[in-house]
Amino acid sequence: MRPGVVVGLADMGDRFRLVANETDVVAPPESLPSLPVARAVWRPRPNLRTSAEAWLTAGASHHTVLSTAVGVEELTDLADMLGVELLAIDADTTARQSAKELRWNQAYYRLAQGF
Repeated sequence: MRPGVVVGLADMGDRFRLVANETDVVAPPESLPSLPVARAVWRPRPNLRTSAEAWLTAGASHHTVLSTAVGVEELTDLADMLGVELLAIDADTTARQSAKELRWNQAYYRLAQGF
């Protein structure tokens, strides 16, 4: 098992949102020879239920990138440099807290644009 992060980019109309979910990349339970693309199996943090709810609430895309070379810290730096929103889903995430963070982010990005 090794750490990884799954990332999706969403166009929110007035800004872009990166959604990053920390994961644990695990060995597949059996061979995956029929998949026509690169393949990996991972467990999302904190768990599938919370991760899926936070991911869908954030409007994240179904086209994603899995990386074991960078983590949320590097993605935070990238989001800051590009001026895009970042929602990080990690071991401490709760569905309630991520929904609150999305509301706070909405207010911040609206106010940052000016009136």
